[in-house]
Amino acid sequence: MKLTAFSYAREDLAMMPPRFAESNKGDYGRLLCVCGSVGMCGAAYLSALAAYRTGAGLVRILTPKENLIPLQTSLPEAIVSVYDGESSDLTAISEAVEWADAIVIGCGLGRSYASGKVLGTVLREATAPVVIDADALNIISESAALKKYMSGNIITPHLLEMSRLCGLSVTDINSDRESTAYGFAKATGAVCVLKSHRTCVSDGSERIYVNTSGNNGMSTAGSGDVLAGIIGGILAQNKRGSITLTDAASLGVYLHGIAGDIAAESLGEYSLMARDIIASIPKALNLRP
Repeated sequence: MKLTAFSYAREDLAMMPPRFAESNKGDYGRLLCVCGSVGMCGAAYLSALAAYRTGAGLVRILTPKENLIPLQTSLPEAIVSVYDGESSDLTAISEAVEWADAIVIGCGLGRSYASGKVLGTVLREATAPVVIDADALNIISESAALKKYMSGNIITPHLLEMSRLCGLSVTDINSDRESTAYGFAKATGAVCVLKSHRTCVSDGSERIYVNTSGNNGMSTAGSGDVLAGIIGGILAQNKRGSITLTDAASLGVYLHGIAGDIAAESLGEYSLMARDIIASIPKALNLRP
């Protein structure tokens, strides 16, 4: 199969879902971030804040009860709902899933029994598009029963997570990232965002997006959480279906890289942190024609 690669330029930021003078937060979507675990609430914070900076109208974090106070304190704009990992009551999870227009799951989720239970509930009950990231992918790689839920959703593996999912070595994946992303997307029905220094996005068609924005300063803790939040924020705003799932993923990757480039211009690549990428999202969006 001969793949046709394409990339975005700054004028393609015009693809962002439109905003209207007469509107309210409900018009720009409700994003649920099922993120964080005990000691890992930062991942939930980064993904939720990135979604807000990308334009989501309302962001709700669903996280273990231990994260309630730090998240309410650090991000008062978000709704914070909690669950008890020791309980078998999944009512709070089901209610949150029903509420959402888009979902991000996996950032800092952990790989505990409780994390797997939460992931399974979300994937089985979700009717909104889901961005499946990080530990959610690691759990799926070990569960044949959950693999079918990648279909129709966006997955965002880095090379090692992709290795766990598809069984190929990191070396083999890295030698032909485009074909790997294409083959996995075609086999699973997922939109595959294969993260690397030139991230590839494939939905299993012959056209594959190859990203050209970004820099090595973005190789830092939390950068992937920010990307998941950006893509989720775009999906939440896409209630009218102005762009496809594949375009939302590709646009999110491009916007993430542009924000990282803007941050690096002032801070340099050595000092770049995930929060700096988020802080530069507004400037990146202001480049829209």
